[in-house]
Formats: sequence, structure tokens, C-alpha cells
Amino acid sequence: MKKLPIILFSFLLIIACKESKEAPKQLAISTSKTNVLDLDNSKGIINYTNSPYVKLKSLNIGDCEWTDGFWADKFKVAEEVMVPYMGEVLKGDVGHALNNFKIAAGLKEGKHKGFSWHDGDFYKWMEAATYIYAINKDPKIIGELDDLIEIIGKAQLENGYLQTQITTNKNRKPFSERKYHEMYNSGHLYIAACIYYRVTGKTNFLDIAIKNANNLYDVFQPQSAELARMGFNQVQIMGLVELYRTTKNKKYLELAEIFINMRGKSKVKTHPSVRYNNIGDMTQERTPLREEDEAVGHAVLALYYYAGAADVYAETGEKALIDALDRIWGNIVDKKMFVTGACGQKHDGGSSNRDFVHEAFTIDYEMHNAHAYNETCANLCNAMFNYRMLNIKGESKHADVMELVLYNSALSGISLKGDSYFYTNPLRRTANHKMGGTDYPDRVGYIPCFCCPPNLVRTIAKSSAWAYSLSENGIATNLYGANKLDTKLQDGSVIKLRQETQYPWDGNIKITIDECKNDAFDVLLRIPDWATSFEISVNGKTQNTAGKPGTFANLNRQWKKGDVITLNLPMDIKLLEGNPLIEEVRNQAAIKRGPVVYCVETPDLPKGTDILDVYLPIKSKLTATYKPGLLNGVAAISGNIKIRKDKKEGMYRTLSNPKFENYNVQFVPYFAWSNRGVSEMSVWLPLAID
Repeated sequence: MKKLPIILFSFLLIIACKESKEAPKQLAISTSKTNVLDLDNSKGIINYTNSPYVKLKSLNIGDCEWTDGFWADKFKVAEEVMVPYMGEVLKGDVGHALNNFKIAAGLKEGKHKGFSWHDGDFYKWMEAATYIYAINKDPKIIGELDDLIEIIGKAQLENGYLQTQITTNKNRKPFSERKYHEMYNSGHLYIAACIYYRVTGKTNFLDIAIKNANNLYDVFQPQSAELARMGFNQVQIMGLVELYRTTKNKKYLELAEIFINMRGKSKVKTHPSVRYNNIGDMTQERTPLREEDEAVGHAVLALYYYAGAADVYAETGEKALIDALDRIWGNIVDKKMFVTGACGQKHDGGSSNRDFVHEAFTIDYEMHNAHAYNETCANLCNAMFNYRMLNIKGESKHADVMELVLYNSALSGISLKGDSYFYTNPLRRTANHKMGGTDYPDRVGYIPCFCCPPNLVRTIAKSSAWAYSLSENGIATNLYGANKLDTKLQDGSVIKLRQETQYPWDGNIKITIDECKNDAFDVLLRIPDWATSFEISVNGKTQNTAGKPGTFANLNRQWKKGDVITLNLPMDIKLLEGNPLIEEVRNQAAIKRGPVVYCVETPDLPKGTDILDVYLPIKSKLTATYKPGLLNGVAAISGNIKIRKDKKEGMYRTLSNPKFENYNVQFVPYFAWSNRGVSEMSVWLPLAID
């Protein structure tokens, strides 16, 4: 009953808006409750509805649905296995998360268990479940989430503070040490709550988020020097901007900018709130963001930070911000990103300023294979950052990176079955490899540091919302896959279409217009940067466009129901070589077909073969065949390799007439490796020159 006055007040304001052009300005009021506005037009995974500095805008969640093939299969596994299994883990005694909220709420006795960022991981799982509901409309999902939201609300302090790792421990004080990841947890709370509101129209979760954000504003808006370095894992920037977009309350955007502006202002030294090994480039605090020209430090922290800055730019249009992000993006893609789209070169390393960094971007071109860290979260954050840059810039190169990550270094983080995970994603695995604390010989059902699994599951669950963006007068295709789209263009007109394809195994893509406006509009087709050629036809007639690989081809015309667009992308098998400055891959090659990177794995080699004995003839004839019974259905590549047979002993030895044996091998997609038991694997293979 307490909510009734606010709801009535909002209703009266909406009526007033219809009678006065000035009335909408009154809606940006400061309130602990939500102004329920624009719900029908603001349901995107990112709400760009009123963002003035973007060229492309998000679809409403649920407007696009995978219907067949690769991504439909992945979504089905997410719906039936990934989300339910992860919920069981996080709500049980293994995953701790719900128990922690119950303890904080006074509903259960016990001590906080798990890492400090467990709250945020639980919010990510809730976000994933909401995306599933947006497609299947299963009321049981919402019933369960509402029950969980009620518990979370009881765990929140009266002043809005909500962090179970702090409130369940009397010896800890809020915002006393940044290692407790309060910003990370709050950011994921804001994002999950905004998504829940957009999908369901309910404010129960959003009210909790707003109350927490108001507390964050009260604490950090004064910009105390003592708190200047507190922003650690800075998901709160993205979350605050999304909360601003949802509520129209500008103080959340103001606070997001404050967190960006505080970075790089303090001296790089230890402090009671800052651990000795988490300073400088490790936490992106040596150089102010607007002056930065390279990606530095912990890769996940960095990419969340850059994605948040992109969100701020979309609202403010500050040139210094986007210029810095462009420079950083170029440094990542050209000097620090793996062939699979992965980021985070080493478990521990050093920056160009020689700061210690953990799970790190290190120096340019330092790209180890067996010791590549490539945390699943970092890879996913790379895609998230690029999704934002795509919509801001309207340049297809950012969608190319999204696609590269999704088909390779993202999906490698989860088993085909959907219930076990990798934290790290190396490009080579040998039998005698020494495992680190978050590295495993095979995927496991629970990782104590559980940040990656829910991050990946929520990405798969929302992937259809990344498939298209809305251009100024049309639709842009970002990702290909069989789907149906039912949405509205920016002018409010309805657009319905169907996409039929077996992509990524086949490059033939058919798009049928089922409903559209009478006036001319654009259909932007992404021509991937890997495409050596392409062919576009409309109703069987070849189209000559200005498009080229790495750009959007723009088809502008008066479309009508039944029009058919066909895009043909030849799926050539390519051997890739690295920049010669990448010492680890000199005289080696990787195999790629379309967007998919391949590897050789010991289940496809003679028993007892060492992966380091495999050589790839530079003139090997490689052919692709779709195999429905292999790894849930993949296009495998077969071709001749050479297996070295002479013994290799000692640190160094005289090279004398090495012996090789020819063998016809099967290469499999990198994302599917280690689904046939513990194995050795390599993406890069030394070249044998015949």
C-alpha cells in the first residue's frame, strides 16, 4: 500500500505530459521510486532510446529470437541446462550466494562463504534467467526471481547499502578496502535490476537498486580523497549509466563520470584501502583515462572500465573520452588480442610501466600459447566493450570482434552440455602443463571464483539481442544466425523479417521481409572482415553495393512483404600467421574458416602422440565437412599433418635429420575442445615446408 501514492503520482505526471510539451522535464525528479516511463520503447539490453551520441540503437529484449541452427541450439541449452543448473549451484551450499543473502537478511544463521564478488555473480545469474523469460515467458522463472528479490531486499540496510560480504562480518566496514568488490557487486545489481524492470515492468528489484545507488552517490559524490581509489572492479559505471537511462535521474550519470574522473588523480602508493599488489597500471590508476593510449592492467577490470566510459560517452559526447577509447581499442586489437578474440595475456606479468599486474594485459605482442590466461570474463568483456563501440561508431569492425569472441574464446569457457566451465582459455595445452589456481585440465562443474560462468551464460541468453541494431532509418545485421525479428524502427514503423542460414558452418544467408513500412529504408548487411569475397542479391538479382569486407553494405529501397535478400559469404579455409613481433607464433600457423578458429586435439591423433610433435605442411590440402554426429554437430576440417617421430631429449640438442610420419588428421573448432575427455590441444602449429 505504501507504493500507491508514488504510482498515482507517476500516472498523473504521464497524463500531464500529454497536455504540455514542457511537462517531460518535470519527470527528472529525485525520488527513491522509479518514474515508470517509456517502457514500451526502452527495453533494450542497453537503453539507447534517448542517448544522443550513438549511431545505432538496441533492439527491445525479446524482439529477436533464434529459431534454428547454431545459436538456437545454444539458447536451448541455456534454457534447459545452463540457467537451471547454475541456479541450483548458487542457491545451494556449494555456490553460497543465496545463503549469504539469507544470512545478511537475518533469515539464516552462519558465516559468509565464497569470494567477495559472489553477490554480483548471483545478480548476473538473475539477469540470465530474465533473458530466458523474455523469450519463453515461463511464469515460474518470474515467481522464483520475485522470491529471491524479496530476500535481497531484506538483506539491504536502511540507508541502501547492500553487500553481504561486509554486512555479515562485524569486523568489516563499508568502503574500507577496495578488494571487497563493492563496486562490482553494485554495478551488476543495477544492470540486472534495469533488465528485470524492462522485461517485466516490475519495480521491486529496481527499487533496491535505486536505494543502493543513492547511498553510493551520497558517499562518493563529495569526492573524498580517502575514497578516490576505491573504484576497483568498475562495473558500477555501466550500471549507473543504465540506471540513469531508466530513471532519468541525472545524478547517476554524474556519479558515473566522477568514477572516471577520479582515476589517475592519486599518487601510486599503498594505502590502508589499497593492497600493495593492486596499484598503478594493475587497476588503471597510473594514467587518467583521457590520456591513456594502451590497455593496461587486470584485463577484466580494464574492459569493464572502458565499457563504462563508452556508456558515459553515449550520453555526454565528450570527444576526449571517445578519442581515448579509440586508441585503447586499437592497442587491444592490433597488439594484445589473441586470434580467438581473447584478452588477458598472462596470469601475472608486468605493464609497460613495469607495474605488477594480475590476470593481465601486459606489454605489446606478449602472446604465449600454453600460458595464455584469457580469462573467460575478459573475453566476454571484450565483446561487451565492442558492442558499445559498434553502436556509438556504427562501424562493423566492432561487430567483427564481437563475433570472433562469441564463436571462439567465449564458448570455449563452457562445455557443450552446458554444466561445466573453464576459467582460463589457453591456445595450447600439453600433458605436463603445470596448472595455476584457476586453471583446470578439463572443465569443472563449479569454480570457487565463479565470476566467469554466469557472465558467459547471461551472454548466451541475450545473444539474440545483439543480432541486430536499429540505424537512423533501418536495421543493421550484426550477427548471422537463423532467427525471426519483430520490432519497430526508430520512426515507430513495424519491421518483421526472418533469417535462414546454417551459419557459421555455411555462408549462405537468406533474409525474408515479412512486414515493413512503405517508405524506403536501409538494410545494413555486415560483411565480415574475414570474407575474401561476397555476393548480395535481392529477389534473385545481384546487387552492386559499395560494401567491402570489414564494412556494412547498405541496401536502400522501398521494401515490401516477400522481398528476399541473399548474402553469400564463401567459407574459405585460411592459414593465419601472427605479427613477426609475436615471438610465440613465429613460423607457426592457425587455421580459421569463416569466424571459427580451429585446433588439433589428441583424440584425433594416434594414441600416445605428443601435441608438440604435430607439424602442419604449408601446402596441406584442407577440406571442410559438416559432421552432425561430432561434438553436437560441427564443420570439421581434415588434412595432412606431419608427426615428428625422433626422440627429443635435453635442453638443447644437435638438429640432425628429424624423422616425420604423414597422417591425415581432423581439426575441430577451438570452442569445442576438451569435450571428449582430458586432452592435449593446440591452435598454433609449427609449419613444415615441403
